[in-house]
Amino acid sequence: MSDFRPAPAPSDLAFIRFVSVANMMKLIHRIGVETMLADLVRYIEDDFRRWPLFDKTPRVASHSAVGVIELMPTSDGEVYGFKYVNGHPKNTREGLQTVTAFGLLARVDTGYPVLLSEMTMLTALRTAATSAMVARHLAPKGSRTMAMIGNGAQSEFQALAMRKVCGIEELRLYDIDARATEKTVANLRDRGFVLTPCKTAEQAIEGAQIVTTCTADKQYATILTDNMVGSGVHINAIGGDCPGKTELHRDILARSDVFVEYTPQTRIEGEIQQMPDDFPVTEMWQVLTGAAPGRTSDRQITLFDGVGFAIEDFSALRYVRDRLDDTGDYECLDIIADPDDARDLFGMLERARPGNGKS
Repeated sequence: MSDFRPAPAPSDLAFIRFVSVANMMKLIHRIGVETMLADLVRYIEDDFRRWPLFDKTPRVASHSAVGVIELMPTSDGEVYGFKYVNGHPKNTREGLQTVTAFGLLARVDTGYPVLLSEMTMLTALRTAATSAMVARHLAPKGSRTMAMIGNGAQSEFQALAMRKVCGIEELRLYDIDARATEKTVANLRDRGFVLTPCKTAEQAIEGAQIVTTCTADKQYATILTDNMVGSGVHINAIGGDCPGKTELHRDILARSDVFVEYTPQTRIEGEIQQMPDDFPVTEMWQVLTGAAPGRTSDRQITLFDGVGFAIEDFSALRYVRDRLDDTGDYECLDIIADPDDARDLFGMLERARPGNGKS
């Protein structure tokens, strides 16, 4: 007979909750997409209000000629989180997603992970929720019309978040690929919007109080020129997310009040990479806590230079974690080695040898 003891069953600590794409979609439909967007706005805003508690660093990026792969970490001292995300504009031409992502939450006190989740779908939701949160504080009061320049994977989420949180009723849509606009119109046709497909960006921004730019090409681009932007609008520039990629002419920045998430990251990746290092910006957490003003006049141009920051992903993962108990929309994965004797990892391996315990 063998002297080896049978390998014990994995402990509860060995398992972490995993939210697959299928379960994320179940969760979204169970909650309702617009309700979930509004909930995410609340979670993100709550975390922005406690901004000083968080570890903050520009995301760690590995750039190539065709795209970028990034890690986005942060911690509030009790929970640690990170997101893996890529950005590959060429993927659309190959029938692939431009952006894919997954994320993780872990306990700071033990280092043990507690949640692993898809974040391709969740990133679209959190990006839209962040845009709506910002617009609620910066857009002209009574805004009802939004121009959406770039009608890719983000467009429907942006539209639904802006309607739920800010009251947007009319969408003026433009994309250099008319098929993308047709797709967006088809997806939103029964959602209660007034939808106006446009042939040019200039046409799209006519009469819009909010202008959202969300294009994918990894290059310096001028989606909006200075003469296209009148006074009193809010610009939601969310397409920039890496060095060498912009959407706005620098003269627009020069006459706008610019708001950002985390200044060191935005100076590397955002529209303000075109500007001097001392170009003034306001971080959104300062507006939310009353430390700095937001919109101060009807003629002011406010510009959100949004590149996406790790705290927003942390908020989204925290929200998903908090909702799972009520739904069961997750699996448990045995991905942490947790031996019965913490000092005997090798013994755990030996007790799992095939045939162990048999004569």
